[in-house]
Amino acid sequence: MKIALLGYGKMGKAIEKIALKRGHQIVLKVDTKTPEYDITKCDIAIDFSTPKTAFSNILNCINNHIPIVSGTTGWLTQFNDITELCNKNKGAFIYASNFSLGVNIFFELNEYLAKMMRQLKEYQIDIEEIHHTKKLDKPSGTAITLAEGIIKNSTKNKWVLDKTATPNEIPITAKRIENVPGTHTVQYNSNIDCIEIKHTAHSRDGFAIGAIIAAEWLVNKTGVYTMKDVLDLN
Repeated sequence: MKIALLGYGKMGKAIEKIALKRGHQIVLKVDTKTPEYDITKCDIAIDFSTPKTAFSNILNCINNHIPIVSGTTGWLTQFNDITELCNKNKGAFIYASNFSLGVNIFFELNEYLAKMMRQLKEYQIDIEEIHHTKKLDKPSGTAITLAEGIIKNSTKNKWVLDKTATPNEIPITAKRIENVPGTHTVQYNSNIDCIEIKHTAHSRDGFAIGAIIAAEWLVNKTGVYTMKDVLDLN
């Protein structure tokens, strides 16, 4: 594949390294200093940019019929607009709050556990996420996905960030610590015991290889997909 990297920070460089090892070409690298560019010279784009630029990057690809995979979080208020445009233009788009294969299995475990715990009102649910200090959005998209998975399968109806939650809310604690790629913990606490599931990323490579696998899967398809489709978890 001829790949455009939209965002050439640490994630972009990690994706480049693994993509080259898998026999792909990087034909375009876009960052904040890049002048106007021709997105049509690539087969697919992988976006790990910023919340401010992700929407325009995705829009540009869909308008030019270039499949795009995006792992940028913090722009999702415009997600429905992208979905409508993608379907109208017969484009191809995958968004994931986290492309790590392990995290996407973790998402499935989280939803299954939420179903099992639904009737056990004595347990309080808590989510904690820890990321590096340069992460721009808070809470992480991964933590939001975990919360949404619980809400879908429990009596909770919303999440709240860094504050005391009501019985119908899920509290998320967001911490920023130097050089932490990403750690997410879901706890069910009662006076008797604690049930905990946790995912710890050791490097960015897990996110990078997941994004490349998603891009390989998306080529020659149309529609809006998730990592559940890529991993055949539906």
